Amino acid sequence: MRFETFIALRYLFALRKQSFISVISLFAVCGVAIGVGALIVVIGVMNGFSTDLRDKILGVNAHILVTSLRGGVKDHDKLAEEVSTVPGVTGVTPFIYSEVMLSTRTGVKGVVLRGIDPSTSETVVSLSKDMVSGDVNMLGEQSDFPGIIIGSELAKRLGLTAGSEVNLLSPSGQSSSAGFTPKVRRFNVVGVFRTGMFEYDSSLGYVSIPAARKLLGFKGDVVSGLEISVDDVYNVEKISEDLRAKIASFTVYVRHWQEMNANLFAALELEKTAMFIILAMIVLVGSFSIVTTLVMLVIQKTKDIAVLMSIGADAKSIRSIFMLQGTFIGLAGTSIGFLIGVPVSLLLKKYQFIKLPSNVYPVDYLPVRLEAIDLIAIGAAAFLLCFLATIYPARRAASLSPSEALRYE
Repeated sequence: MRFETFIALRYLFALRKQSFISVISLFAVCGVAIGVGALIVVIGVMNGFSTDLRDKILGVNAHILVTSLRGGVKDHDKLAEEVSTVPGVTGVTPFIYSEVMLSTRTGVKGVVLRGIDPSTSETVVSLSKDMVSGDVNMLGEQSDFPGIIIGSELAKRLGLTAGSEVNLLSPSGQSSSAGFTPKVRRFNVVGVFRTGMFEYDSSLGYVSIPAARKLLGFKGDVVSGLEISVDDVYNVEKISEDLRAKIASFTVYVRHWQEMNANLFAALELEKTAMFIILAMIVLVGSFSIVTTLVMLVIQKTKDIAVLMSIGADAKSIRSIFMLQGTFIGLAGTSIGFLIGVPVSLLLKKYQFIKLPSNVYPVDYLPVRLEAIDLIAIGAAAFLLCFLATIYPARRAASLSPSEALRYE
């Protein structure tokens, strides 16, 4: 063991004899520990919230959308073949998008209607995983009325279950001498899904593409566009550029999920950064206590410092002693903070005992996701603050003159 480390540990364990300094040291450790623990939990919640929100959005929406610049895509089969050859693309499916009115005996509700192809939609969206009742493949079955799958909140609001009949009113109606008459068609509820996002569960409905075409009055084999899934959701920018180059001959427009949700995720990232800075202030308060502890210790150990310097210890060694002592206090606080923050985060993640109102937040529980890079950043930031707090007391101790220190002893 080095001489400086031995003296630093000796002074550290001797603090219990100086009760006042010992209390300040305890406050320093507690301040650092609470700050680190709070940082771990809050950053874990922010990561979990962002990840869960992203997964829910990408579970309902595609990674990339290809839509027409002229109201509809006619040669979508040929376009899908071209798209599927682009590296990174894992799934392609056509879709139809519109807004309609859904009416029942108990009420009327505006609904975002999406026509899908059940045979290929599973390669892009995760509707089958979100089903509470029914089956996605039932949309393609032949029956008296076409099938529709609705969200759980919408079903709850209108009192609908599998087997219920509803009417969809399309905006593409007909003009007659009596005025504008909307097109109305009856549908049979064949399933209910639940994503956990109130916005989707309360206003989204799925039908087959032929049923959507007939309701909306689409002529021929026309769709609104193509939905595309990729193997890496964070590489959509490059894949989108490759897609634009590949299908440049088609009059279509390519957009990816990061463009369509840029404001939302930028706000979440800004909030995460702000919370990190705010909670780091707690660690900063703890580091100020380390300054107080070391300054008082330097004053109390003036005679010891003078003796050490008299027998050959140089200024660098004295500085190292007090920097090591402050670093040990910071290390103890950081370690205790990890012992508090990580278990609390894991308990929140496993048991989800903090519930959120689903009609206010996009998730109905408090999600937690711990990432190694964030834990490393938190530990490094806390350790750095504690280390910086040792510089002034250590330099002051090293600047003492042995003759002046021993003159009044």
